[in-house]
Amino acid sequence: MDLGMLVFIVIKILVVFGLVMLTVAYLTLLERKVLAHMQVRVGPMFAGPHGILQPIADGIKLFFKEDIVTKQADKVFYFLAPALSIIPVLMIFAVIPFGDKTTLFGLLKEPVELRITGLRIDILYVFAMSGLATYGVVFGGWSQNNKYALIGGIREAAQLISYEVAFTLSIFGVVMVAGTLQLDKIVEAQRNVWFIVYQPVGFLIFLTASVAELKRTPFDLPEAESELVAGFHADYSSMKFAMFFMAEYASIVVCSCLGTLLFLGGWLGPSILPPFVWYLIKVFVLIFVIIWLRATYPRLRYDQLMKFGWKFLIPVSFLNIFVTAIVILLVR
Repeated sequence: MDLGMLVFIVIKILVVFGLVMLTVAYLTLLERKVLAHMQVRVGPMFAGPHGILQPIADGIKLFFKEDIVTKQADKVFYFLAPALSIIPVLMIFAVIPFGDKTTLFGLLKEPVELRITGLRIDILYVFAMSGLATYGVVFGGWSQNNKYALIGGIREAAQLISYEVAFTLSIFGVVMVAGTLQLDKIVEAQRNVWFIVYQPVGFLIFLTASVAELKRTPFDLPEAESELVAGFHADYSSMKFAMFFMAEYASIVVCSCLGTLLFLGGWLGPSILPPFVWYLIKVFVLIFVIIWLRATYPRLRYDQLMKFGWKFLIPVSFLNIFVTAIVILLVR
């Protein structure tokens, strides 16, 4: 690899990381504004025009807050947990494409992919990294030596095991139809028809399981402020708490990008808008739906959460795979 290519790759990594962090910061403002309007209030208004500087104010506040470490905490895992939560999520963005190949308006001689790198097993890589992120929550809940945090960590482990199965199975139908594990090729396979037409049940399962894996309402049992006083991050403060927070919102972006790539045609759309703009619109719609759920549904009981995952989502996922296989055999 020559020096020019190495510099180009480093620039891509820095650009993707910077855009993701900026998106995560302003996603917090988007959520607060959307929830505020749904609840007939105004939300943040005083940090900048219409509260536009609120994410920056929150970041400065968290950066300068006192970093408290409780005496009973297991120091190694206590400090390791926040990093284990956010690093695997950020690593997923290495394989996520953000648009079709481009010459950047003629600045480059040859078109390049709008992503850091590509693998032949993109989807398996995503599954592996998303599974690793859970260890941060489990270690964080256990290491604090706090009963509320421990319950939150145990709930997260059980919830992930339950809904990771449905999350994985929901994508099998797409992989069977596209015949590949590469995200860019899955998008290209939707050039005539988006896969949400072929896999409406798979999309609904994917969306539901994603919300459960994100620990979002109505599946926010690992945090459950009214029960567990913030759950697995109860005793965290300053930037360690911010890392858990950033991991959650970065995961929202990841799931929205995956849903767009797998079911909604990625960057494909009418030529009236550039492909990258179509991609952003679809991702924004999925993010809005995830926020909308928080404003609409109450939290489930834990027994309802587990029953819904094992007795409904997983059987329906297997049924969807079976029907998809039958249709593919009959058509091809």
